[in-house]
Amino acid sequence: MASTYIKASSKFELVIWVILTIIGVFMAVLDTTVVDVMVPRLQGPLSTDMYGAQWVITAFMIAASVGFLITAPLMKRFGNKYVYIGGVAIFTIFSFFCGISDSLGFMIFSRAVQGFGEALIMVSAKVIVFDFFPANKRGIAMGIFALGVAFAPAVGPTLGGYITQYFSWRAAFFINVPIGITLVIFGSLLLPNNSLREKVDTNFISFILLSIATISLLILLSKGQQYGWFNSPMIMYLLFTVIFALLLFVISELLLTNKMFEYSLFKNYHFTIGVLIFTVLFGFSMFQYFYLVPYFYEHIKGLSSSDAGIGVLGFGVWIGFFSLIAGKLVDKFSPKFVLTIGGVLYLISGLLLFPTINYYTPFYEAVIKTMLFGMALGMFFAPVTVLVLNNAGKFKEQSIIITDYARFVGAGFGTAIATNDLVYSASAQFNGMNNLQNYTLVSGIVKHLESIYGKAGSVIFGAYENFMSSNYGYKYVWFHAAFFGVAGVALIFMLLLKSDKPAKAIQENLTT
Repeated sequence: MASTYIKASSKFELVIWVILTIIGVFMAVLDTTVVDVMVPRLQGPLSTDMYGAQWVITAFMIAASVGFLITAPLMKRFGNKYVYIGGVAIFTIFSFFCGISDSLGFMIFSRAVQGFGEALIMVSAKVIVFDFFPANKRGIAMGIFALGVAFAPAVGPTLGGYITQYFSWRAAFFINVPIGITLVIFGSLLLPNNSLREKVDTNFISFILLSIATISLLILLSKGQQYGWFNSPMIMYLLFTVIFALLLFVISELLLTNKMFEYSLFKNYHFTIGVLIFTVLFGFSMFQYFYLVPYFYEHIKGLSSSDAGIGVLGFGVWIGFFSLIAGKLVDKFSPKFVLTIGGVLYLISGLLLFPTINYYTPFYEAVIKTMLFGMALGMFFAPVTVLVLNNAGKFKEQSIIITDYARFVGAGFGTAIATNDLVYSASAQFNGMNNLQNYTLVSGIVKHLESIYGKAGSVIFGAYENFMSSNYGYKYVWFHAAFFGVAGVALIFMLLLKSDKPAKAIQENLTT
């Protein structure tokens, strides 16, 4: 599908185009993190337990990841604008259905369709915004886009906590409806459509096989901790399904002529490293912090959902601010330069600041110590996206789908790693504390508590031990998330080993 730079007739028109696109992205990403916060409150209304409520998140992730895979053919067939409008419409309609859900099954179905709508929005919007700006302004274009992608997850816990605390969980879905309707109407009327439609010969065999592998992998990652990982027959069945489906996918891609992906993209060193940075640095490392920080504020610091959201917003505002700065710097210097600065800041944050945060850290101090993380994340998205797109030649849509898919799967791994690490580190600290305890002294304390509270005294002491184990275990959880960051930053430094190719050379390499 050919799509080229389209020049707005005025700055005002350009602003309108960008607003109509970025609001859709912001709404879709924001909704994801808002729902994450309110999942515990869904158990009663949907007559389920915590594990059942978690399927609301899992279904969304699965549908979105599969949606990424089919978006390129849809964009070729219908054009970027109408795929975006269609994605917003789907997301809006099923936001309403989520809001009126009274059963777990209907909620899971509605969230799954919502996830598919989000995939259409994310891929098409990125291409649309990229084409609104000339080549020398695409850094600021992706900086603006980062406001939706990176800033929204930081705002989500604050908004989600406020809505669930003062209104209703249903309001978190209904709020999308008027916004979505407005975007569909004005987007249809005002957004330009510069895409040339093409007939598409979709490789449905490869699509189905990769979808099966992706669905199985994401269920495995989201439910592994619940079922005991590889001690569970279900997890083992899922693992074999992933391996078998991937093998058949590879065979399909080797034998069939219409490939699902443009594999020549991976001949480009900078493109390949850029995709790996998305996967390792964002998915495996940064996403862990998005998961861990709200959990820390609520379960270790004991804050309410709304106060925990304010803590997250403490670094979230810096994501938005530095996303725009990073975009400007990319246009003035290069993506590599900005990524290197962001990588160094990220290492300082992950290795030196986060491990010092625990229960005894005052709230204001914890917020200050996470600010550098926000600055580093703000300097990540725009340069790595421009780097990948600049090295994709005419295959912009393919490159976006690959990076978004890699980011989503990487985030699944990041969440699973963080969840498992929380349990493991707390358990290790609990065992270490028991080994160091003075049995006589502890027995005396427990007996004293029992003399005051009865049998509840030993329960209170056990709860205290578990709490302190989680508190001290967080130091190692922070560290482990940072170790994946070290691997991601190492990939950034690998970019410096090779010089950039001219655009003409990139295009020739992709077409040979």
